[in-house]
Amino acid sequence: MAGGREIKTKIKSVQNTRKVTRALEMVSASKIRKAQDRMKASRPYARLMKQMVGHIAHANADYTHPFMVQRDEVKRVGYIIVSSDRGLAGGLNTQLFRRVLGDIRAWQEKGAEVDVVCIGQKAQAFFRRLKVEMVASVTHLGEQPQVEALIGLIKVMLDGFEEGRHDRVFLCYNDFVNTMTQRPAIDQLLPLPASDELETTHDWDYIYEPDAVSVLNDVMTRYVESLVYQAVLENLASEHAARMIAMKSASDNATKLIENLNLVYNKARQAAITQEISEIVGGASAV
Repeated sequence: MAGGREIKTKIKSVQNTRKVTRALEMVSASKIRKAQDRMKASRPYARLMKQMVGHIAHANADYTHPFMVQRDEVKRVGYIIVSSDRGLAGGLNTQLFRRVLGDIRAWQEKGAEVDVVCIGQKAQAFFRRLKVEMVASVTHLGEQPQVEALIGLIKVMLDGFEEGRHDRVFLCYNDFVNTMTQRPAIDQLLPLPASDELETTHDWDYIYEPDAVSVLNDVMTRYVESLVYQAVLENLASEHAARMIAMKSASDNATKLIENLNLVYNKARQAAITQEISEIVGGASAV
């Protein structure tokens, strides 16, 4: 059994760790509300953009935008991966990366090459070690991400798809379900997915001013930017929720460990006192 001094040192160390985890828990708890408000405020815009693009995709137009063209042969796939800049968020980033890696391997087994664009320091550090091409990255977006900081790396993927370098573009992020649940998500950005959200039972037609090419180029770019920006906000809210839960669990574990160490310390102290009394009694008997 360890001595009393060593046990007291361990108790002090665990107590200091608990102070840090409680502080991080309170910080995340204070930030998660603002992150949720920003996320919910941008959801209607992203949803309406999806509906509008779905209408355009089913419109009877003479001009078909390149982002709507489905390519039978997939030679190169692009991923926009959204992660956090900081750790201590439980398995938030790990679960997302594990799912993305599975998807990447599936495409590589089909003979496709892979390019990635990373948002967040954790994704940048993780995918830099892998055998994939990182064509762009951005980190430290802060608590109030701005679309302007994302335009450059989004344009890299848009230009790659439009010029034929990429045949598929996917968006990977953590979808915020609630405070206790964050779900890794991989959504197809380009070409426009044939999902239920984009389907309609009506035949739509539009009159474009000044012309269809100019209008659709602007609309499609805003569509992709809105989805990526929404994914960043979803991931930010997920990060604070995951960190709050992880730090609360760490604080609870530290409390239990302190209780166990105090019990061990009391037993060691009692054993030391008993031994001293036995030595005194034995010495007196010898005299």
